Amino acid sequence: MKPPVGRQTSLTGRLVMGVLAALLLVWAGFVAVGYRTGIHEADELTDGHLAGTAALLLTLELPPFVAGSAQADRQANLTVAQPSLSTLKKHDYQFSLSVLVRDAGGQLLARTGEAPLPPFAQRDGFADLRLGTPAIAWRSFSQWDAARSRQVMVLVKIEEREDLAEDVATQLAAPGLWLLPVVALALGAAILRGLQPLQALSRDVEALEVDQAERLQARHPYREFNSVVRSINKLVGEQQAALERERQLASEIAHELRTPLSSIALQAAALQGALPAQAQAAALRQIGADALRAGHVISQLLALARTGQAGLQPLVALDLAELARQVVAGYAQSAWQSGHQLSVQGPEGQQLRAHPLLLELALRNLIDNALQHTASGTAVCVQWGSAAGRPWLQVCDDGAGSGANLFSAVGERLGLGHKIVRRVMAIHGGSFGQHPAPAPFTRCYRLCFKAIS
Repeated sequence: MKPPVGRQTSLTGRLVMGVLAALLLVWAGFVAVGYRTGIHEADELTDGHLAGTAALLLTLELPPFVAGSAQADRQANLTVAQPSLSTLKKHDYQFSLSVLVRDAGGQLLARTGEAPLPPFAQRDGFADLRLGTPAIAWRSFSQWDAARSRQVMVLVKIEEREDLAEDVATQLAAPGLWLLPVVALALGAAILRGLQPLQALSRDVEALEVDQAERLQARHPYREFNSVVRSINKLVGEQQAALERERQLASEIAHELRTPLSSIALQAAALQGALPAQAQAAALRQIGADALRAGHVISQLLALARTGQAGLQPLVALDLAELARQVVAGYAQSAWQSGHQLSVQGPEGQQLRAHPLLLELALRNLIDNALQHTASGTAVCVQWGSAAGRPWLQVCDDGAGSGANLFSAVGERLGLGHKIVRRVMAIHGGSFGQHPAPAPFTRCYRLCFKAIS
């Protein structure tokens, strides 16, 4: 069921929301990756700083503070006091490092910073330690000099390291957060602007008056709309052609019915007066004939309406000889009464795929026309065959007398029966028209079908 117009989803809104949702998803991934990358790079930066500090201290030739600390430690056998370096911190990214210097035996030579004294270890490299009471996590880096006579250990709090990592990650992710609404607004504006030609085309289509034979103008600047405009104009043209055919059909129906109905009215009015018995009988006979003629027109109208319904049925295999004999057999009594010579002629086994009811309807219309519009004694023959692989079926007669009617002019006005036949052949994808008649016939109408695949 088609939803009410007021409740229909807007294509513009759906497109904008879809693009913004995709943008938000991609942007969230970008921010998450940026945040994780910032943390990782900050950790790498911290480790590099620890390693660089240790390498720098090892290159020094035993600075005085180390020597003094070592002498005091030997004399007093006490841990060196930890000088405060808080006044030396001048930058947000400057770490509060703790440094320990030991000799090859693990004897403490120097110590600075607030880190508790860790146990001596011979190994080099990075380590995560928990020191003090209560225990606090520290990140350390140890390195020996080339002679393995002195070890430098540099330590930093894990908490300080993580604060730096979070700060760096936040700085990396922050631009993505404030750029998101800017990019979203820019994309939304671009989509709305890009859909303006489509909205203009929609307004043009809505304002199109089919009854006025209007056409869409190809004034839209994008080639993607050209096929839409051509398709709509094609549909409008087909609609106009269909309306014109319906108007012609209505005119023909009115013409076909006007004569018998007018005659019935005149004869009925004449019967109201005092007529001789012979004139009354003639008037009654004329009324009966006109009523039959009007009934025939109405039956053709019903047949024309049935062609559209029967055209939806699938095609089936038919034998033309069997179909022709069956239909002609139904007209044997009528042909005998009217004095016509009715016959069939064609090869056996001629096959085609068609709608049985429609094909029989078309053949009956052609036989009816031949019997009704030719004089008594006329020969009417139903013939069939194949030409260039295309089956054909035709009705011929010799009622024209001479060959003057071999071909009809292009503008010849066909009757209602021929309209039905044309519609039947259009459904089958074939053609219908007057065809050169074989001797001794003078007029022939042929149904030509598609080639059998």
